[in-house]
Amino acid sequence: MKVLVVGSGGREHAICWKFSQSRNVERIFCAPGNAGTGTIARNIQIAADDVAGLAQFAENEGIDLTFVGPEAPMEKGITDEFNRRGLVIFGPSAAAARLETSKEFAKEVMAGAGVPTARYEIVHTADDAKRAAEHFGRAAVKADGLAAGKGVIICTSSSEILDAVRTLKDQSLFGNAGDRIVVEELLEGDEASILAFCDGKTATIMVPSQDHKRIYDGDAGKNTGGMGAYAPTPVVQGLEKEIHDKVFVPVLREMSRRGTPYVGVLYAGLMVNGSEFRVLEFNARFGDPEAQPVLSLLETDLLDISQACIDGRLGDIDIKWKAGASCCVIAASKGYPDRYEKGKIIEGIEDAQKLDSVVVFHSGTKTEGGNIVTDGGRVLGVTATGASIKEAIASAYDGIKLIRFDGMHYRTDIGKAVTGRS
Repeated sequence: MKVLVVGSGGREHAICWKFSQSRNVERIFCAPGNAGTGTIARNIQIAADDVAGLAQFAENEGIDLTFVGPEAPMEKGITDEFNRRGLVIFGPSAAAARLETSKEFAKEVMAGAGVPTARYEIVHTADDAKRAAEHFGRAAVKADGLAAGKGVIICTSSSEILDAVRTLKDQSLFGNAGDRIVVEELLEGDEASILAFCDGKTATIMVPSQDHKRIYDGDAGKNTGGMGAYAPTPVVQGLEKEIHDKVFVPVLREMSRRGTPYVGVLYAGLMVNGSEFRVLEFNARFGDPEAQPVLSLLETDLLDISQACIDGRLGDIDIKWKAGASCCVIAASKGYPDRYEKGKIIEGIEDAQKLDSVVVFHSGTKTEGGNIVTDGGRVLGVTATGASIKEAIASAYDGIKLIRFDGMHYRTDIGKAVTGRS
């Protein structure tokens, strides 16, 4: 079979890598891809959000399955267009993807489905902002639409809430995403990422993971797209069935009731406090960097799972996971998540991949003049598996220490909170 993977990040490299292990995948294409995907797939220079171009390529090339990685093409209706043309695609419709592309819509769905989540208010005007600031005092202020994982500002006072609303709205920091603002109570606890394969009626949850959003050690500095992740996380140990029954099952039921059944990967970002949990957000896709450690532990053929979801027979698939754990540490460009330079020569990737159980997934890279160079804020995701979380984390750091490029930055404390690693 011919498979097309849409996207250019570490998530897409991991998806291509997993498809390359399938007994039934003969050829992989990645649009637009990166230097890493180019080693296992044929990179196609079509932008991930060029829906018409991707559909035409899939038709011309006779692609058997397209797997959508990022959120932007989902918002633009790539699944709807492929379905209209009779092309097989894995990913939610634009209407179903609103669980990610509109935080206001996600809150409405959770309310209708009875899913535990934080109290919130929608801000349209200055008066709305003032009322929300007085109501909550401490809050997470979120741009309603897509903001590349960075449209959230944590506020610990009413004045900070008002400043955050102005930043998102008046300065249009996130474009149209800042037209409407969701202000919700600031929850206490540990964050965890629970992803599930969904076929519209059935959800099968994956190995739970934990992302690290802040740029610096100790969860300091600005939010990023994610500086590292590991799986499984003990934060939700023993809660998996309850999360499945109280989050995924009712959401799928509610989406079907609305006439927009959800097919694809559904990501629930949770705040966990002891035995209690509430949903912070949904993503309509694999997380990045969560995809890297999660897919490293997946034993079942991703092609089989994808086809089962599309055909509505996910319940017939017994999805298996490897024992042990996995960790991904992100190497980022100097200045990320703000302005950063590109074109820095990267060295040491091959040395890192010579280590047992280490795979280097490319995020923002390209090939230039015979060298692999930086081409994004998040550059590489050094990922390792091990018999335990502590072992996987140690191996990932052994790998990243062998990699070099000018201005390279990475957090040194991924997983420290639960492993005690110094």
